[in-house]
Amino acid sequence: MLEAETAGDPSSQQKWVRSSLRQLSERLSKAGHSASPPTVGRLLRKLDFSLKSNRKQKEAGSDHQDRDEQFRYIEEKKQEFLQAGMPVISVDAKKKELVGDFKNRGQSWCREAEEVNVHDFLSSAKGRVVPYGIYDLGNNQGYVYVGESCDTSQFAVDVIARWWQQEGKAEYRKANRMLILADGGGSNGCRVRSWKQNLQQEVSDRLGLEVTVSHYPTGCSKWNPIEHRLFSYISINWAGKPLRRMETILGYIAGTKTKAGLKVKAYVQKGIYEKGKKVSDAEMEKLNMERHDVCPNWNYTIRPRIGIVPDT
Repeated sequence: MLEAETAGDPSSQQKWVRSSLRQLSERLSKAGHSASPPTVGRLLRKLDFSLKSNRKQKEAGSDHQDRDEQFRYIEEKKQEFLQAGMPVISVDAKKKELVGDFKNRGQSWCREAEEVNVHDFLSSAKGRVVPYGIYDLGNNQGYVYVGESCDTSQFAVDVIARWWQQEGKAEYRKANRMLILADGGGSNGCRVRSWKQNLQQEVSDRLGLEVTVSHYPTGCSKWNPIEHRLFSYISINWAGKPLRRMETILGYIAGTKTKAGLKVKAYVQKGIYEKGKKVSDAEMEKLNMERHDVCPNWNYTIRPRIGIVPDT
Protein backbone atom coordinates (compact mmCIF):
# COMPACT_ATOMS: atom_id res chain seq x y z
CA MET A 1 0.00 0.00 0.00
CA LEU A 2 2.85 2.39 0.76
CA GLU A 3 4.64 1.77 -2.54
CA ALA A 4 2.53 4.33 -4.37
CA GLU A 5 2.32 6.58 -1.30
CA THR A 6 6.02 7.10 -0.70
CA ALA A 7 8.01 10.15 -1.71
CA GLY A 8 11.65 10.87 -1.01
CA ASP A 9 14.43 13.40 -1.13
CA PRO A 10 16.77 12.70 -4.11
CA SER A 11 19.77 13.81 -1.99
CA SER A 12 19.17 11.81 1.18
CA GLN A 13 17.29 8.81 2.62
CA GLN A 14 14.45 10.96 3.96
CA LYS A 15 11.05 9.58 2.96
CA TRP A 16 7.45 10.41 3.79
CA VAL A 17 3.94 9.25 2.92
CA ARG A 18 1.27 11.21 1.12
CA SER A 19 -1.80 10.12 3.08
CA SER A 20 -2.69 10.74 6.72
CA LEU A 21 -2.94 8.01 9.38
CA ARG A 22 -6.74 8.25 9.20
CA GLN A 23 -6.76 7.80 5.41
CA LEU A 24 -4.41 4.80 5.59
CA SER A 25 -6.55 3.32 8.37
CA GLU A 26 -9.67 3.58 6.22
CA ARG A 27 -7.95 1.96 3.25
CA LEU A 28 -6.73 -0.92 5.43
CA SER A 29 -10.27 -1.44 6.75
CA LYS A 30 -11.65 -1.61 3.19
CA ALA A 31 -9.00 -4.26 2.45
CA GLY A 32 -10.21 -6.32 5.44
CA HIS A 33 -7.60 -5.27 8.00
CA SER A 34 -9.03 -3.36 10.92
CA ALA A 35 -6.39 -0.92 12.18
CA SER A 36 -6.92 2.33 14.05
CA PRO A 37 -4.86 5.44 13.16
CA PRO A 38 -2.54 4.91 16.19
CA THR A 39 -1.93 1.34 15.05
CA VAL A 40 -1.08 2.61 11.57
CA GLY A 41 1.39 4.99 13.21
CA ARG A 42 3.11 2.09 14.99
CA LEU A 43 3.29 0.15 11.72
CA LEU A 44 4.90 3.14 9.99
CA ARG A 45 7.53 3.40 12.72
CA LYS A 46 8.45 -0.25 12.15
CA LEU A 47 9.06 0.70 8.50
CA ASP A 48 11.43 3.50 9.60
CA PHE A 49 8.95 6.32 9.12
CA SER A 50 8.58 8.88 11.89
CA LEU A 51 7.03 12.25 12.60
CA LYS A 52 9.24 15.15 11.61
CA SER A 53 9.11 18.87 12.18
CA ASN A 54 8.49 21.29 9.31
CA ARG A 55 11.30 21.24 6.73
CA LYS A 56 9.75 23.08 3.79
CA GLN A 57 8.59 19.85 2.19
CA LYS A 58 5.07 21.08 1.31
CA GLU A 59 4.65 20.63 -2.41
CA ALA A 60 3.36 23.44 -4.59
CA GLY A 61 0.23 22.36 -6.39
CA SER A 62 -0.81 19.95 -3.64
CA ASP A 63 -4.32 21.43 -3.69
CA HIS A 64 -4.90 20.75 -7.42
CA GLN A 65 -8.37 19.23 -7.86
CA ASP A 66 -7.06 16.36 -10.04
CA ARG A 67 -3.98 15.57 -7.94
CA ASP A 68 -5.29 12.49 -6.11
CA GLU A 69 -7.03 11.19 -9.23
CA GLN A 70 -3.73 11.38 -11.12
CA PHE A 71 -1.87 9.46 -8.41
CA ARG A 72 -4.48 6.70 -8.55
CA TYR A 73 -4.34 6.63 -12.36
CA ILE A 74 -0.54 6.38 -12.38
CA GLU A 75 -0.74 3.39 -10.03
CA GLU A 76 -3.33 1.72 -12.27
CA LYS A 77 -1.18 2.21 -15.39
CA LYS A 78 1.92 0.93 -13.60
CA GLN A 79 0.18 -2.29 -12.61
CA GLU A 80 -1.35 -2.69 -16.08
CA PHE A 81 2.03 -2.48 -17.83
CA LEU A 82 3.96 -4.53 -15.27
CA GLN A 83 1.42 -7.36 -15.31
CA ALA A 84 1.58 -7.41 -19.12
CA GLY A 85 5.40 -7.69 -18.99
CA MET A 86 5.88 -4.26 -20.54
CA PRO A 87 8.59 -1.82 -19.41
CA VAL A 88 7.75 0.89 -16.89
CA ILE A 89 10.50 3.47 -16.53
CA SER A 90 10.79 6.51 -14.29
CA VAL A 91 12.92 9.29 -15.79
CA ASP A 92 14.40 12.59 -14.67
CA ALA A 93 17.54 14.73 -14.78
CA LYS A 94 19.60 14.81 -11.59
CA LYS A 95 21.12 18.04 -10.31
CA LYS A 96 23.90 19.41 -12.51
CA GLU A 97 27.37 18.86 -11.04
CA LEU A 98 30.59 20.83 -11.45
CA VAL A 99 33.64 18.74 -12.34
CA GLY A 100 36.77 19.70 -10.42
CA ASP A 101 37.97 20.58 -6.92
CA PHE A 102 34.59 21.58 -5.51
CA LYS A 103 32.89 20.81 -2.23
CA ASN A 104 30.35 18.03 -2.45
CA ARG A 105 27.50 17.96 0.03
CA GLY A 106 27.74 15.40 2.85
CA GLN A 107 30.49 13.65 4.81
CA SER A 108 32.79 10.71 4.19
CA TRP A 109 35.13 8.62 6.36
CA CYS A 110 38.76 9.66 5.92
CA ARG A 111 41.88 10.52 7.95
CA GLU A 112 42.01 14.10 6.69
CA ALA A 113 39.43 16.25 4.95
CA GLU A 114 40.15 16.83 1.28
CA GLU A 115 40.94 20.41 0.28
CA VAL A 116 38.66 21.96 -2.32
CA ASN A 117 38.06 25.39 -3.82
CA VAL A 118 36.60 28.08 -1.60
CA HIS A 119 34.15 29.22 -4.31
CA ASP A 120 32.12 27.20 -6.78
CA PHE A 121 32.85 29.27 -9.86
CA LEU A 122 31.97 27.68 -13.20
CA SER A 123 35.06 29.32 -14.68
CA SER A 124 37.22 27.17 -12.37
CA ALA A 125 35.52 23.91 -13.38
CA LYS A 126 36.71 21.35 -15.89
CA GLY A 127 33.11 21.21 -17.01
CA ARG A 128 29.56 20.75 -15.81
CA VAL A 129 27.71 17.50 -16.27
CA VAL A 130 24.02 16.64 -16.50
CA PRO A 131 23.18 13.14 -15.20
CA TYR A 132 19.92 11.90 -16.74
CA GLY A 133 18.52 8.81 -15.10
CA ILE A 134 16.23 5.95 -16.07
CA TYR A 135 14.87 3.69 -13.34
CA ASP A 136 13.39 0.37 -14.50
CA LEU A 137 10.64 -0.37 -11.96
CA GLY A 138 10.10 -3.97 -13.01
CA ASN A 139 13.75 -5.00 -12.54
CA ASN A 140 14.93 -2.49 -9.89
CA GLN A 141 17.71 -1.39 -12.22
CA GLY A 142 19.10 2.10 -12.70
CA TYR A 143 20.78 3.63 -15.74
CA VAL A 144 22.40 7.06 -15.71
CA TYR A 145 23.62 8.82 -18.84
CA VAL A 146 25.95 11.71 -18.05
CA GLY A 147 25.73 14.53 -20.58
CA GLU A 148 28.24 17.33 -20.99
CA SER A 149 25.91 19.84 -22.64
CA CYS A 150 22.43 21.18 -21.76
CA ASP A 151 19.42 19.42 -20.27
CA THR A 152 17.02 19.64 -23.20
CA SER A 153 14.10 17.53 -24.43
CA GLN A 154 16.20 16.17 -27.27
CA PHE A 155 18.86 15.10 -24.75
CA ALA A 156 16.25 13.38 -22.56
CA VAL A 157 14.67 11.51 -25.49
CA ASP A 158 18.06 10.54 -26.97
CA VAL A 159 18.88 8.94 -23.61
CA ILE A 160 15.60 6.99 -23.55
CA ALA A 161 16.13 5.80 -27.14
CA ARG A 162 19.69 4.77 -26.36
CA TRP A 163 18.56 2.90 -23.23
CA TRP A 164 16.00 0.96 -25.25
CA GLN A 165 18.55 -0.07 -27.87
CA GLN A 166 21.29 -0.92 -25.35
CA GLU A 167 19.28 -2.41 -22.50
CA GLY A 168 15.51 -2.37 -22.79
CA LYS A 169 15.09 -4.25 -26.08
CA ALA A 170 17.06 -7.23 -24.77
CA GLU A 171 15.30 -7.17 -21.38
CA TYR A 172 11.79 -6.87 -22.83
CA ARG A 173 12.01 -8.90 -26.03
CA LYS A 174 8.25 -9.04 -26.66
CA ALA A 175 7.49 -5.44 -25.72
CA ASN A 176 5.88 -3.15 -28.26
CA ARG A 177 4.96 -0.39 -25.80
CA MET A 178 6.32 1.27 -22.70
CA LEU A 179 5.13 3.49 -19.86
CA ILE A 180 7.20 6.54 -18.94
CA LEU A 181 6.72 8.24 -15.57
CA ALA A 182 8.01 11.80 -15.57
CA ASP A 183 7.83 15.06 -13.65
CA GLY A 184 5.41 17.76 -14.68
CA GLY A 185 8.19 20.21 -15.54
CA GLY A 186 11.74 20.35 -16.85
CA SER A 187 13.01 18.98 -20.15
CA ASN A 188 10.45 16.15 -19.96
CA GLY A 189 7.57 18.33 -18.75
CA CYS A 190 3.92 17.85 -19.65
CA ARG A 191 3.73 21.21 -21.46
CA VAL A 192 6.99 20.88 -23.41
CA ARG A 193 6.23 20.46 -27.11
CA SER A 194 9.74 19.40 -28.10
CA TRP A 195 9.55 16.53 -25.58
CA LYS A 196 6.47 15.14 -27.33
CA GLN A 197 7.88 15.75 -30.81
CA ASN A 198 11.16 14.00 -30.03
CA LEU A 199 9.32 11.06 -28.45
CA GLN A 200 7.32 10.75 -31.67
CA GLN A 201 10.35 10.87 -33.95
CA GLU A 202 13.09 9.11 -31.98
CA VAL A 203 11.21 6.52 -29.93
CA SER A 204 7.82 5.85 -31.48
CA ASP A 205 8.57 6.22 -35.20
CA ARG A 206 12.23 5.16 -35.28
CA LEU A 207 11.98 2.29 -32.77
CA GLY A 208 8.39 1.24 -33.49
CA LEU A 209 7.18 1.63 -29.91
CA GLU A 210 3.89 2.87 -28.53
CA VAL A 211 4.79 5.27 -25.74
CA THR A 212 2.44 6.14 -22.88
CA VAL A 213 3.54 9.03 -20.66
CA SER A 214 2.12 9.86 -17.24
CA HIS A 215 3.32 13.03 -15.53
CA TYR A 216 3.27 13.65 -11.80
CA PRO A 217 1.28 16.78 -10.87
CA THR A 218 3.08 20.09 -10.60
CA GLY A 219 5.26 20.23 -7.50
CA CYS A 220 5.02 16.48 -6.83
CA SER A 221 8.31 15.36 -8.36
CA LYS A 222 9.44 13.70 -5.12
CA TRP A 223 6.84 10.97 -5.71
CA ASN A 224 8.53 10.07 -8.98
CA PRO A 225 10.18 6.69 -8.09
CA ILE A 226 13.56 7.61 -9.57
CA GLU A 227 14.04 10.32 -6.92
CA HIS A 228 14.06 8.04 -3.88
CA ARG A 229 14.90 4.70 -5.47
CA LEU A 230 17.92 5.79 -7.52
CA PHE A 231 19.06 9.40 -7.16
CA SER A 232 19.02 9.39 -3.36
CA TYR A 233 21.40 6.41 -3.22
CA ILE A 234 23.77 7.94 -5.76
CA SER A 235 23.91 11.14 -3.67
CA ILE A 236 24.67 9.08 -0.56
CA ASN A 237 27.35 7.08 -2.36
CA TRP A 238 29.35 10.15 -3.40
CA ALA A 239 28.51 12.32 -0.38
CA GLY A 240 31.48 14.40 0.77
CA LYS A 241 33.67 13.31 -2.14
CA PRO A 242 34.85 15.85 -4.73
CA LEU A 243 33.85 14.96 -8.30
CA ARG A 244 37.19 15.78 -9.91
CA ARG A 245 36.90 13.81 -13.17
CA MET A 246 34.28 12.26 -15.38
CA GLU A 247 35.71 8.82 -14.53
CA THR A 248 35.14 9.57 -10.85
CA ILE A 249 31.51 10.50 -11.46
CA LEU A 250 30.85 7.37 -13.52
CA GLY A 251 32.56 5.23 -10.89
CA TYR A 252 30.43 6.49 -8.01
CA ILE A 253 27.23 6.11 -10.05
CA ALA A 254 28.03 2.57 -11.19
CA GLY A 255 29.16 1.65 -7.67
CA THR A 256 25.76 2.44 -6.18
CA LYS A 257 23.99 -0.62 -4.75
CA THR A 258 21.33 -1.33 -2.13
CA LYS A 259 20.31 -4.27 0.04
CA ALA A 260 17.12 -4.46 -2.01
CA GLY A 261 19.18 -5.42 -5.08
CA LEU A 262 19.48 -2.13 -6.93
CA LYS A 263 22.26 -2.09 -9.51
CA VAL A 264 23.24 0.88 -11.62
CA LYS A 265 25.00 1.33 -14.95
CA ALA A 266 26.61 4.61 -16.01
CA TYR A 267 27.42 5.95 -19.46
CA VAL A 268 28.65 9.17 -21.04
CA GLN A 269 26.13 10.78 -23.38
CA LYS A 270 28.05 12.65 -26.06
CA GLY A 271 26.61 15.46 -28.14
CA ILE A 272 25.87 19.16 -28.07
CA TYR A 273 22.27 20.02 -27.24
CA GLU A 274 20.97 23.52 -27.91
CA LYS A 275 18.25 25.18 -25.91
CA GLY A 276 15.38 27.22 -27.29
CA LYS A 277 14.19 25.02 -30.16
CA LYS A 278 10.55 25.75 -31.00
CA VAL A 279 7.83 23.42 -32.26
CA SER A 280 5.06 25.02 -34.31
CA ASP A 281 1.33 24.32 -34.17
CA ALA A 282 1.57 22.67 -37.60
CA GLU A 283 4.28 20.30 -36.35
CA MET A 284 2.22 19.43 -33.28
CA GLU A 285 -0.77 18.53 -35.46
CA LYS A 286 1.37 15.93 -37.25
CA LEU A 287 1.98 13.97 -34.04
CA ASN A 288 0.10 10.69 -33.66
CA MET A 289 -0.78 11.51 -30.05
CA GLU A 290 -3.90 10.61 -28.10
CA ARG A 291 -4.69 12.28 -24.79
CA HIS A 292 -6.32 10.09 -22.15
CA ASP A 293 -9.77 10.81 -20.74
CA VAL A 294 -8.33 10.92 -17.21
CA CYS A 295 -6.27 14.08 -16.58
CA PRO A 296 -5.55 14.60 -20.32
CA ASN A 297 -2.89 17.23 -19.66
CA TRP A 298 -0.82 14.67 -17.74
CA ASN A 299 -1.54 11.42 -19.61
CA TYR A 300 -1.13 10.71 -23.32
CA THR A 301 -0.03 7.97 -25.70
CA ILE A 302 2.16 8.47 -28.78
CA ARG A 303 1.97 5.81 -31.49
CA PRO A 304 4.11 5.18 -34.59
CA ARG A 305 2.91 7.12 -37.61
CA ILE A 306 1.61 5.16 -40.58
CA GLY A 307 4.07 4.84 -43.44
CA ILE A 308 7.21 5.24 -41.33
CA VAL A 309 9.32 2.06 -41.13
CA PRO A 310 11.13 1.60 -37.80
CA ASP A 311 14.89 1.04 -37.71
CA THR A 312 15.90 -2.61 -37.56
